[in-house]
Amino acid sequence: MLLVLFKRFLGKRQSHHPSEAQDTPEYKVMRIQEGELRLRNQFITDYQPYVAKVTSRFCKRYIDPSRDDEFSIALGAFNEAINQFSPESGRSFLSFSETVMRRRLIDYVRKEQRFSQQIPYTSFEVEDDEESLVNPVEIHQAIEQFEKSKTTEERRSEIVDFSRCLQEFGISFSELVDVSPKHSDSREVLFSIAALLSADHKLMQVVLSKKVLPIKELLDQVQVSRKTLERNRKFLIAVALIHSGPYPYLKDYLRIPILKEDND
Repeated sequence: MLLVLFKRFLGKRQSHHPSEAQDTPEYKVMRIQEGELRLRNQFITDYQPYVAKVTSRFCKRYIDPSRDDEFSIALGAFNEAINQFSPESGRSFLSFSETVMRRRLIDYVRKEQRFSQQIPYTSFEVEDDEESLVNPVEIHQAIEQFEKSKTTEERRSEIVDFSRCLQEFGISFSELVDVSPKHSDSREVLFSIAALLSADHKLMQVVLSKKVLPIKELLDQVQVSRKTLERNRKFLIAVALIHSGPYPYLKDYLRIPILKEDND
C-alpha cells in the first residue's frame, strides 16, 4: 500500500532535455509509427539482447537467438508491440513490449506443451559431491526467487523507514498524495527546488533540526513565489529527504544519481 501511495505522490518523472527525450525508446517508436522503416529495423536489431533476456527469463533457461523458436516468437511480439504502443497509456515502451512478449510466449508454450511433455523436469537432475541428486534448475529458481523476495523486502523496509521519517515532520503518505502537484511541469520545478535544498547542507540542517522548510532562505535562490513554497512545503521536504537520505530504491525511482558519499 505504501509503495502505491509513494508512486501516486511522486508521479511519473519526465525528461525535458531534448537530446535525452529523443534517445528514449518511446520517441523512437513514435518515429517508427510515423513510417521510418529504416529506424524500425535498427531499433529491433539494437533491442535483440533485451528480447533474448526477456525470453530467457520467461523460459527460465538460456535462449539461443540463432536456434530457439521462443526467441523468434518474442521478436515477432516485440515488433507487434511497436505497432500497438500508445504513449497515452502511461507505460514505458519496454514494459509494454515485455507484456506483449510474455503473452505470445504463453500462447506458444500452451500450444506446444514443450515444458510439460517433451522435457521432464527430472531430466535436469545431477549428482553432487556427496552423490545426492540435486536439480540445478530448481536451485537456480530458488535463488532467483530469494533474490526477488529480498529486493521486495528491502524496498518495502525502505519505504516504511521513510514513512517513519516523515512522521517526525508531521507528514503522512496519504497527505502527500493530496498535496502532490498534478501537473508534470509544476512537479519538475519542485523536484529541482528540492534537489537544490538537499545540496545545501546548512539549509538541510535547518530542515532536520527544526522540522521546517527554510522558505526565506530558499526565496533568495529560486524563482518562485513564497506562496508556491508554502503551498508545497510537505512535498518539498519529502523529496529533499529522499535526496539526502539512505534511500537507494526511492532515489532510483526518482532517477536521482547515487553519489559516492551515499555508499560510504
